Amino acid sequence: MVEVSVVIPTKNEEQAVGCCLEKVLKSFREHNIDGEIILADNSTDRTPEIAQSMGARVVTPDRLGYGYAYKYGFAQARGKYIVMGDADNTYDFEDIPRLLAPLRDGTADMVMGSRLKGKILPGSMPTLHKYIGNPMLTAFLNFFFKAGVSDSHSGFRAFTKEAYEEMHLRSTGMEFASEMIIEAARRGIRIKEIPIVYHPRIGESKLSSFSDGWRHMKFMLLYTPKHLFIIPGMVLSALGIFLMAATTLNIDIGYTPSIHTLIFGSLFLITGYQIASMGLFAGVYGRAKGILDPDDITEWIVHNISLERGITIGIVTFGLGFVYLFYRVSTWALNGFPTFPWVEQNMTAFTLITVGLQTIFFSFFLSLIGGDYQTERSERTSKFHRDTGAADVSSQNK
Repeated sequence: MVEVSVVIPTKNEEQAVGCCLEKVLKSFREHNIDGEIILADNSTDRTPEIAQSMGARVVTPDRLGYGYAYKYGFAQARGKYIVMGDADNTYDFEDIPRLLAPLRDGTADMVMGSRLKGKILPGSMPTLHKYIGNPMLTAFLNFFFKAGVSDSHSGFRAFTKEAYEEMHLRSTGMEFASEMIIEAARRGIRIKEIPIVYHPRIGESKLSSFSDGWRHMKFMLLYTPKHLFIIPGMVLSALGIFLMAATTLNIDIGYTPSIHTLIFGSLFLITGYQIASMGLFAGVYGRAKGILDPDDITEWIVHNISLERGITIGIVTFGLGFVYLFYRVSTWALNGFPTFPWVEQNMTAFTLITVGLQTIFFSFFLSLIGGDYQTERSERTSKFHRDTGAADVSSQNK
């Protein structure tokens, strides 16, 4: 059985591929590794011929994409351990044994080479990437997903085949690297880093700094509706409530708030409520489909506010606004339809009516998309009661 499969995606890397493969083969020879080399290749130059002449197995993905090339190559891998790296000579494949060591001794399921903890040779990485791009994206990933890595975009990694299969990766583009860490963190896959030396690439770079960076950032945000939707929405709603309360109660907030402040407050409250609701929907839907872990806010809402409770809250909120406006309109009509007085309470009532209606329909929509989630919760609750009941019976028998 093959112990190690080294998978390398290639596209027109004839200048560097030979050097990279020689380092892989040297690692195999000097450390008695039973290994194979797989190139997922979409080249139009001599890259595949060079690789085949050196004993690599070349496969041709039926679609383009950095992530797809890796997934296609991983599917062909026969090794217990899989090593991934680029074919531009930026990573030293003679470090393969160092990556494998924590996997072999069982202290990690995935090992990453950290450039930021190691050494970046002059000319290897643009200053923007070294001091802003990579550290910033790594910081966001650690903040959102508690991954605890120092260099989230290092492409030199090793992992067990079981760990890879457990990740269920879906991305086909550059964000594949981020998804791997996110899924590892989600599923409790143990990650360890070792410092590596990062070398200047051979050949022309295929990276696009801003577009690739944005793809990673966008992917991370889509995986965390709490930070993308819920928290900004709650902050905006809180600001709206503050402005409306200050105006209605005539509180000095550095200036005397007027009807315009009240209008802005209403706008902030309604908009923030919609944004936060979208985050709740995204979290519940993602959890039901098994692609997201629910955040604490979503969990609390789903566990404590049923469809019926949501509808009740919506009706009460709507009713408060409607009753007040009905009173105002009735009084206006009984007085012969004079000029309708625009007072702060009217705007507050309109806002309550709008939020109440939203809550009613949002509750139905949440119940619709979260059916599987609710079913799973009910099953967990039933299991808990069964287990607890069994425990109580057991205690009584004693």
